[in-house]
Amino acid sequence: MNRKTLVPLATIGLLAPVLVACGSTDGGSGGGDAIVVGTTDQFAASAESPAPLDPAYAYDTGAWNVLRQTVQTLMHAPRGGGEPVPDAAESCSFTDNASESYRCKLRSGLSFADGTPVTANDVKFSLQRVLDIDADNGTAALLANIDTIETKGDDEVIFHLSTPDATFPYKLSTPVAGIVSPKDYDAKKLREGFAVDGSGPYTMKTETEGEKITKVVFSRNDKYKGDIKLHNDKVELRSFEDAAAMGKALEAGDIDVMTRAMSPEQIRDLSENPKEGITLTEVPGLEIRYLAFDTTDPSVKNKAVRQAMAAVVDRGQIAGQVYGSTAEPLYSLIPTSIAAHTNSFYNKYGEPSTEKAAAILDDAGIDTPVRLELNYTTDHYGEGTAKEFETLRDQLNATKLFEVTVKGTEWSEFRPAQKRGDYAVYGLGWFPDFPDPDNYTAPFLDDGNFLNSPYVSTEARNLIPQSRREADRTAASPAFKKIQDIVAEDVPFLPLWQGKQYVASRDDITGIEWTLNASSDLQLWELSRGGGS
Repeated sequence: MNRKTLVPLATIGLLAPVLVACGSTDGGSGGGDAIVVGTTDQFAASAESPAPLDPAYAYDTGAWNVLRQTVQTLMHAPRGGGEPVPDAAESCSFTDNASESYRCKLRSGLSFADGTPVTANDVKFSLQRVLDIDADNGTAALLANIDTIETKGDDEVIFHLSTPDATFPYKLSTPVAGIVSPKDYDAKKLREGFAVDGSGPYTMKTETEGEKITKVVFSRNDKYKGDIKLHNDKVELRSFEDAAAMGKALEAGDIDVMTRAMSPEQIRDLSENPKEGITLTEVPGLEIRYLAFDTTDPSVKNKAVRQAMAAVVDRGQIAGQVYGSTAEPLYSLIPTSIAAHTNSFYNKYGEPSTEKAAAILDDAGIDTPVRLELNYTTDHYGEGTAKEFETLRDQLNATKLFEVTVKGTEWSEFRPAQKRGDYAVYGLGWFPDFPDPDNYTAPFLDDGNFLNSPYVSTEARNLIPQSRREADRTAASPAFKKIQDIVAEDVPFLPLWQGKQYVASRDDITGIEWTLNASSDLQLWELSRGGGS
C-alpha cells in the first residue's frame, strides 16, 4: 500500500453515471454526533481506473482505509499490534507443520449489512474473484500462492497453498481478502464507482464533487459480528486538497481529527507552539520513501550509475532539513523497527563520498556528468516531497558527476506513467500491508510486483519463498539479510528515509492513540467524543 497507489482523475462527464447510486449524506460536525476526520487522501475514478474501492483493485493506503471500515476480513490486526486475530472467523490455524494448509471456521450468525448471511462460499468467491480478475494494480500478488480454496458446509474454509507461507494470516487481514457478496460484485470484472458493501463494522455513503469523493460517512452496522468494538455510531471522513486546508478546518472546529498527511511544518508548529483545544499525538509509523529505477533504461541500466548515486546521497540532510523530527535516514528497504533489518546500504557505501562515487563510475567506464531526470508526484505524499527532490538534485549536481533535473507530476498522471515505464528514476513511498519483513521485499522483488519493475534477481526470488517457511519469523532473518545485501549491490531501489506518524485532534476526542496503527491502518472505530465508550 503504494503503499501504494491511488487512481487518476476522470472527467465529470465520465464519472457522473457511475456515481448515481452512491447517494449522499448530511453528516458533518453538526450532523448528529458524527466525529469528523480530515485526510489529504484523494479518491477518484477514471476510464483507466474506474474501480478505486473494489477490493480486487484497491492497493493504496487511502482506499484500504475506506475498505477496512466496511468490508470484513477473516482476520484483522489487533488494537496494539502483533499477530492477526480472528474477525469474521471464529478461529483460524495452519493444519500442517509446513504452513501449506490454513483452515478458518466462521463466526455463527455472520451477515452482510443487508441481512444476507455470510457463508464459506462467499469467502471463497471473494478471494477467488481477486485472483481471477488479476487487476494490473498488483493486488492479486498478495494471494498468488493460493492453490485451491475448499469449503466444508457453510462455515469452514480451507486454503491450500502452493508454497509454505507463514505470513498468510497477515494477508487474510488485508482488504484484498475482504469478503463481498456475489449479489453486489461480479466474479469476473471490477465494480466501478465508489459503492462499497460488506459485513464490516460500518456501512458507508459518499458525497462527490464531479470526479472525486469529498466526504464518506460511516454509520454503525448493527449487523456486524466480529472482534472489533465500536466506540462511536458515526464517523465522517473528509478529503482535503492539502494539509494547510485541513489544518484550518481543525482550528475552526469544522473537523475533530487531522490524520495523514500533515505537513512537517504543521507538526513542528504544533509541537513548538501548542494551540488551545488541540492535541498533537505521535503514533508508531512504518512508512518508507525510496527512489526506484527502470533498470532497462539506458541512463541507469548500468548498475554503476545507481551505485554511484547510493554513494553520494546524504539521507541525513534530507531527513533533517526537509522533514525534521518526522523522519530518519534509512539504509535498507526494511525499516529499523522491523525484525531482520540491516543497514545494508551503509555497510556497502558508508558516509556520502564523491570520491567513492567517482571511482565507481570510472571503473565502469561511464562518462560524466550522467544526465538524469528525477520524477516525483506533487500531490500524494505531502508538501515536503518537492523540497526533498530539490535537495536530492542539489546533492547529486554538487558532485559534478551528475547533471540532474527534477520533474513533479500530479498523481493522476504519475502512477500510470510509472507503471508504463515512462520514468528512468522516480520516487515513491510505501506503507506496509502488514508489519513483516516479507512485505518490504516481496512487493518490490517478486514476480508480478506492484511497481511493474523489470529488475529480476533470481536469488532474491528464491529467498522470498524460503523465508516464508519459517513460522518463527526471527528464523527467517538470514534470508532477509541476503535480500537486503542483494538490493544494496544491485540498487534497483535506493531507500532514503522512514517516517513517523502524527495525529492532531480536538481535546474532547479520545482513542487518538489507537486511530492509526504502525501500518497506517485507519481504525475509526476507536474514536469517541468526551470519553464515551
